[in-house]
Amino acid sequence: MRRKHLLSLAALMLLAAGPQAAYSQKVKAAKADNIPRLANGRPDFSGIWQTLSEADYDLEPHAGRRDAPPGPGVVDGSELPYKPDARAQKERNFAVRATDDPRLHCYILGVPRSVYYPAPFQIFQRDRDLTLVHQFGHQVRTIHTNGTLHPKEADQQFWLGDSRGRWEGDALVVDVTDFNDVTWLDRAGNYHSPDMHVTETWRFVDHDTISYTAIVEDPQVYTKPWTINVLLNRRREKNFELIEDYCFTLRYDKFYPNKAEK
Repeated sequence: MRRKHLLSLAALMLLAAGPQAAYSQKVKAAKADNIPRLANGRPDFSGIWQTLSEADYDLEPHAGRRDAPPGPGVVDGSELPYKPDARAQKERNFAVRATDDPRLHCYILGVPRSVYYPAPFQIFQRDRDLTLVHQFGHQVRTIHTNGTLHPKEADQQFWLGDSRGRWEGDALVVDVTDFNDVTWLDRAGNYHSPDMHVTETWRFVDHDTISYTAIVEDPQVYTKPWTINVLLNRRREKNFELIEDYCFTLRYDKFYPNKAEK
């Protein structure tokens, strides 16, 4: 009986990890002939994509709680390298997550969170840029790939940062700067300052899977850079399309009292 119980527990742990178990392994790039391409030969990321990971609930490893399924985390090294004061702020954010998560106020999700938020987004790609249209909040982001630089205006801040991409072989590397400090990185209160600098790498694993990596640097909040790894899956259902999503700023804490574990 004990053996049966242990086997069942192990099975549940594997199910809890879900597709994220594969994310922690090193992902090989797709073969060149299995990559969709534009007429100019560059990889074509056009399509509708969505992650299956639990990253948006909590980037760090976490047990199941009433407001989130369990997850092994998507960060190299498991835990975020917070400075002591910043870790304390994160814990304060966690305590009020049911009311203060910016997404509950219909704010733009920001980068990199919008990529691993559990809702589809569509990429439209041209030679000079990629446009990402997200179902949640109708967020629109442009990644410029025409060789232009970040704007030089002082104190320029954006919800999505400013994204400038370059090609390294078949990988798209995107430099993102000039953020505001309003967005969170997940529903657990992980956060950043305006000094955050994100370096994304987008590459195909196969025709219908993208490996997405984001290196986050923020000397105000973290002691060192850290890395997120998730997979993005192409939505292949016939006639699948983004819907007209909507958001409203209902006071959830008033009408639906928070029962989440502290």
